[in-house]
Amino acid sequence: MGLSVNTNTAAMNAYRNLSNSNDAMSKSLERLSSGYRINRAADDAAGLAISEGLRSQIGGLTQAVRNTQDGTSVVQTAEGALDETTSILQRMRDLAVQASNDGGLNDDAKSSIQKEMSQLKSELTRISDTTTFNGTKLLDGSYKGTFQVGANAGETISVNIGKAMSAKGLGVDGVNVTGAGKYSAASGASAGTVSTSNATSGAPAVLTVTAASGADFSVSGSATDFKGLTGQVSFGGKTFDLGSVSYTNTDTDGSGTVDGDDYLAQLNAAANSALGLSTDAFAASGSDLTFTVTDAVDGYTGAGGAALAANGDSTAAEISAATATFSGATGASDAITAIDDAIKTVSSQRADLGAIQNRFEHTVNNLNTAIENTTASESRIRDTDMASEMTKYTSNQVLIQAGTAMLSQANNSTQSILKLLQG
Repeated sequence: MGLSVNTNTAAMNAYRNLSNSNDAMSKSLERLSSGYRINRAADDAAGLAISEGLRSQIGGLTQAVRNTQDGTSVVQTAEGALDETTSILQRMRDLAVQASNDGGLNDDAKSSIQKEMSQLKSELTRISDTTTFNGTKLLDGSYKGTFQVGANAGETISVNIGKAMSAKGLGVDGVNVTGAGKYSAASGASAGTVSTSNATSGAPAVLTVTAASGADFSVSGSATDFKGLTGQVSFGGKTFDLGSVSYTNTDTDGSGTVDGDDYLAQLNAAANSALGLSTDAFAASGSDLTFTVTDAVDGYTGAGGAALAANGDSTAAEISAATATFSGATGASDAITAIDDAIKTVSSQRADLGAIQNRFEHTVNNLNTAIENTTASESRIRDTDMASEMTKYTSNQVLIQAGTAMLSQANNSTQSILKLLQG
């Protein structure tokens, strides 16, 4: 090879190798400092695409774990409330068994038992209405939740609580140990009857209780007539137990005598408290006792049914809200059967919720295993092998030092041409 002044091929070769070593060391520094083998698509285009897909799965699985844990919380909230519901029903059953002991109890004792029964029924309904999770009611019979328990579409678990756990939903709203449905139409011809006219546009519904022969709810009525009232009146989402009133011989209206009007006033006072009314709903005429609401109650507003559109445009919900319903009392023996059925219903629902909770827990375990394995796969593609990369970095350092020295030597090699020129 000839000696040339204009072109120093050896220096160019040394410079190229030095540049390559310097670039390689820069990449090693980047990988060592970031911890990632792939910092940009150019580092490994295929590896980047694969690892991003794995990252999507990891993120989705991680969120799915949180979703599943939310599902567990929902189930635990509902089951915890049903645990107390079961306790209440067990207490009600004890009371019903106690009230069945006719040989050892008089009417006043049974009336006292019924007072506790009424409070327990109200508490069943309150628990059903107020048990919520993040603002969603769980026990009113409408809950249907779907939980995303996977990273991909369609990977869900559904939780349904399709039966209301209120006193009415469980079929114990009519439990009354003081009688046997005396004023229920289903009790036979010898007992009183109950009829209801549905609310219409411009007019509220009227519920009429017709007493058995000889009963009187007018001014000449007695405490015995009113104490014979049993069953439940439901209106505006609330329930009033007719048998829960404690009638006293009190001159309520100041007439100087205790008569049917005073007992009617006591009945209205109890109904107003239970149903949240401000205007007396019960009125009496001989053997007929009517129930008509004219003030605002949960979706039904206005005296005389003003909430129901006069033009006939009332919705089904408005008409339903303005219509009272009646359910007959059970009596002590029938109460035991009704409560047993309610306990079975609640126990069945609790068993379903317990099974779903176990499923959620297994799902969380499976998701955590999937996260671990997927993360390991993504790490193998994306993360830096620090030991291997440190070896490369050290090698590149040596090559840079050698390349720098060789470039210096190559640049000095042309000095020999000067000796020829000086000769």
